[in-house]
Amino acid sequence: MNFEPGVLKSEFIIPPSERNQVPAAKNDNPTRNDAWWVLLALVAVAALRLYGLSAAALPDYDSVRNWQIVQEVARGNLRNLFHHGSPGFSLLYAPVAWLTTDFHVFQYLNALLAVAAAGALARFVGREARLRGPETALLLLFIGSSVFLTFSGRDFTMGSASLLVFVGLLRAYYRRLQEPSRAALLTAALWLMLGLSINYKFLLTLPILVVFELLQRDGLFGQHGSWWRVAALLAAPYVVLSAVGMAAGLPWYRWVGVYYNIVFPGAANASGRVSSVHFDALYYVQFLRDFESPLVLLALLAVPWLWRRELFTRLRTINLPCYLAVWAYCYLAGMSVLIKAPRGLLLAYGLFYALTFLSLRRLLPVRGLVLVVLLAVGLNGFRIQREIYAYSPSHYPDAAAWLQAHGAKRVVSTVGLGLAPLTPGLDSLRTITDERQLTALRRRGYQYVLLDAYWRVAGVARFDSLTRQPALAAWPEPLLTSPLLFLEHSEFTGLNYAETLARQHAARQDSLQLRLLKL
Repeated sequence: MNFEPGVLKSEFIIPPSERNQVPAAKNDNPTRNDAWWVLLALVAVAALRLYGLSAAALPDYDSVRNWQIVQEVARGNLRNLFHHGSPGFSLLYAPVAWLTTDFHVFQYLNALLAVAAAGALARFVGREARLRGPETALLLLFIGSSVFLTFSGRDFTMGSASLLVFVGLLRAYYRRLQEPSRAALLTAALWLMLGLSINYKFLLTLPILVVFELLQRDGLFGQHGSWWRVAALLAAPYVVLSAVGMAAGLPWYRWVGVYYNIVFPGAANASGRVSSVHFDALYYVQFLRDFESPLVLLALLAVPWLWRRELFTRLRTINLPCYLAVWAYCYLAGMSVLIKAPRGLLLAYGLFYALTFLSLRRLLPVRGLVLVVLLAVGLNGFRIQREIYAYSPSHYPDAAAWLQAHGAKRVVSTVGLGLAPLTPGLDSLRTITDERQLTALRRRGYQYVLLDAYWRVAGVARFDSLTRQPALAAWPEPLLTSPLLFLEHSEFTGLNYAETLARQHAARQDSLQLRLLKL
C-alpha cells in the first residue's frame, strides 16, 4: 500500500480553486491503482452485507408491508402509496415487482443500494480529504463494517435508498458552501426533494441546513429569487403525487397527513406508546458502546478538541471536518430529544466513522493507521457474526411448508407478517394485536393461528391464553430474539435502552418462537 503522510490542518481549508495546484503524492498509475483498491473494498463490503441473506427472512413488519405495497403500486393500486410518507420508495421498486415477487430480490437490491451509499460517502470524503486510493478503500471498509449499517442493509425499508440520496445531498450541499452559485443550491435542493419523497425523516435535515446557512451568511438563498425556486422544487413532488393520489381516490392531504399523525398521534399505538418526544441523552451513547466500534465513541468525545481549529475558527469558511461534525452532532442532539431507535441515527453512522478515520489519520503514522483500522474492522466483523449472522437462518419457511402440506388457506398471525412472503397459496393471512379478535375470525373460516413471537418484539402482550395452548408444530426463529431487532422497535414501544434489552433477555428464555395452533 502506498499512503501519503497524515493530513495537515491546512488541507481542509485550501480554497477549492487552489486544490488542483497541490502536488499529488508519487504514484505510477494513480487512477487505475486507486480505482482497483476501492473496487476491492466495495466487493468486500458487498460480501459482508449479503452473506447469509438467502437464508434470512424479512426481519420486521414494515419490511413485509413495504414488499406488499410495492406490489400493489406495480399493479396500479395506489391506496397505500403514501404509507409512512414515502411514495418515492414504492415508485422506485415498483418496476422490480413487474419482473418478480421474490422478496429476496428486493432484499438483495436494497442491500446493494446501501453498499453503493457507503462507497459514495467514502469517495466524497476521500476526494475532499485528498486520500489516496488505498486510504479511501480502508475508509470504505471501516464505514461498510458498521454493525448497524450492516443490519439495516438486510431489511426492505427506506433506509438504504435514504443513505444513497443523503450522500448525494451531502456532496451537493458541500459544493454549494465551497463554490456558492444558484446552480449548486438548486442541485442540493434536488437531492433534498428526492430524500423527502423517499423518507419523511429527511425533514430532520432541514434545521441542520438552516444551521449551515446561518454559518455561511453569504445571502445566496435570498438572491435573485433563489428561495422561491428552491421552494418550488421541494413542493413539486407533493403537488404532483398528491394529484395522482386524488385521481386514485385518496384525499389531497394524505401525504402531509402522515406527518401530522407522526407529530400528533391521535391515540396510543398497539404497544401503548403515545408521545413522539422522549429525551434520553444516553440511549445512543450506550448503543454505540455496545454495538459499534469503540473507536467511534472515543472519536465523538475527542473531535471537538482534536479539530478545535477547524471547528471553531473561520466559521464562514466551512471545511470538511466542520461540515461532517455539524451534520453528525446535530443529528445526535436532535434524535436525543425524540423517541429512540438505532435507525434514528441512520444517516449519521457513516459520518461518525468518517470523522473517526480522519481523526486517526491525523494522530497516527501510516502503518499505525492501517493496523488500528484493520483491527477495528475485524472487531466489527466479530460483532456482525455475533449480532447478525447468528440470528439469520429463518424457520418461517418450515412453518409455511407445514401449512401448505396441511392444506391451510386462512391463517391468523400474532402481530408479525414474517410468514406472508413465503405463503403465496394462502387465501388470507390476517394479523391480530389481541387474542379477543380470534372469535370473529373463527366464524369467518380461519383455520390456524401462528403464535408468532414478534408480539414480544413489538411489546403487544395480549396473547396469554394462546401461550398456554399446546402447539401442533413449533420452530425456533432466532431473529425474534435479536437485541438489534428489539432495539429497533424501542421507537414503537417507547421503552428506554435498558428496558428494551431486558425484554430481549426475557424473550431469549423461550426456545421456540413460532407455534402453530388450531383455531
